[in-house]
Amino acid sequence: MKFGVVGTGVVGRTLASKLVALGHEVMIGSRSKDNPEALSWARGTGDRGKAGTFGDAARFGEILINCTQGAVSVNALRMIPRGDLKGKVLIDVANPLDLSGEMPPGLTICNRDSLGESIQREFPEAKVVKALNTCNCEVMVNPGRVNGKHDIFLCGNDAQAKEQVKQLLRDFGWESIIDLGGISSARATEQLMPIWLRLYGLYKTADFNFRIVRN
Repeated sequence: MKFGVVGTGVVGRTLASKLVALGHEVMIGSRSKDNPEALSWARGTGDRGKAGTFGDAARFGEILINCTQGAVSVNALRMIPRGDLKGKVLIDVANPLDLSGEMPPGLTICNRDSLGESIQREFPEAKVVKALNTCNCEVMVNPGRVNGKHDIFLCGNDAQAKEQVKQLLRDFGWESIIDLGGISSARATEQLMPIWLRLYGLYKTADFNFRIVRN
């Protein structure tokens, strides 16, 4: 399958590398064709990895993944022609972190809205699925980094799109996948980020995750 990864930071490159390792073709997209991190990543992947603009990645991919910084994700995705999003699954792994002030950062969107919802409203032609935003990128692609059973969440309005994403998560190694329903549930998963950041500060490692325990 062909994937378009929008964003060339560590999250985007980590996910793109995992997809290549699973045998997929991947184009990683940035604001310009000559982004050095994207070009360097592509050179290291043989013939399965490519680099281009956000629009190039969206045209290339059958499934798209938003890995841009959450506070600017909507503006970044606006650089993609609408026709290149039509009918495609768009996995949003970003969190709307406010990096303009003190640390740890808060959220630019919360409570009555979410980044996932904002993206779905702005791009109704896409099938937005929120997933993988509640753990570190290394855990995203290798849940075995964390001992024992632990959970990953997803939500979205399109049932078929969610089934495609669930299969991808299984391919990554996830066994416990909790479907929270429609895209409005992104409010809940994005608001796990403040406690995740504090746990990271406490543990001094990103190799941890959430586990839901019930009777």
